[in-house]
Amino acid sequence: MISKRKARLIEFLPEKIVIKIARRTIDGYLNKYAKINVNGYENIKKANGAKLFVCNHLSNSDGIVLDKILKKEYDPTFVAGVKLNDDPVTNLGIKIIKHISIKPNTADKEAIIEMINILKGGENLLLFPEGTRSRTGRLIEGKKGAILVARMSKANIIPISLTGTEKLLPINGEGNMSQEKWNDAIVNVNIGEPILMPKKNKKESKHEYDERCLNHLMQAIAQGLPEEYKGVYK
Repeated sequence: MISKRKARLIEFLPEKIVIKIARRTIDGYLNKYAKINVNGYENIKKANGAKLFVCNHLSNSDGIVLDKILKKEYDPTFVAGVKLNDDPVTNLGIKIIKHISIKPNTADKEAIIEMINILKGGENLLLFPEGTRSRTGRLIEGKKGAILVARMSKANIIPISLTGTEKLLPINGEGNMSQEKWNDAIVNVNIGEPILMPKKNKKESKHEYDERCLNHLMQAIAQGLPEEYKGVYK
């Protein structure tokens, strides 16, 4: 991968040139190392209006793989943790992706409001409900911020189930893209049919309803994953 030193030098160039270099570099790595298989792309057209894409999270390469697949027709805004901006190489990578930065493991109200406004404005959004990359490849528990965005925006939800990116760009101790090695990998992207949040039952508490909605969303992602990736949502 490109070195930190080179990435820092590139950042001094005009923004358009930086983006061009970043795009060419990332596309080169994807073309060289990844065989990307997409199933169910036609399911996206079954949803009218703004779309909230939700996907499991395995690697720093998830966003750039999904952006490559979705950008031309749907151009989603991605939700990315602010810590990705700290590393010069990772920062270079996210420059090619339209994104909102969010503070992980916090109730980042400003970011959540921005997500809802994007969807209400008719644009598409992609978030990773787990809130962080899985260290094992298996689905971990989702965060309730995802269902808040879904309910407040009333957007159609498109579940995406992703495998192979954890082999394409594995996580190491620090998780920085510049310190990770790209490997040859088969990446499978399964796009499910649109889902909506279930309606609240009269006798159901808010906590029970939130848990049911979150489970509904995460099960939709798990449905498109092989058994060994389903984790807590088997």
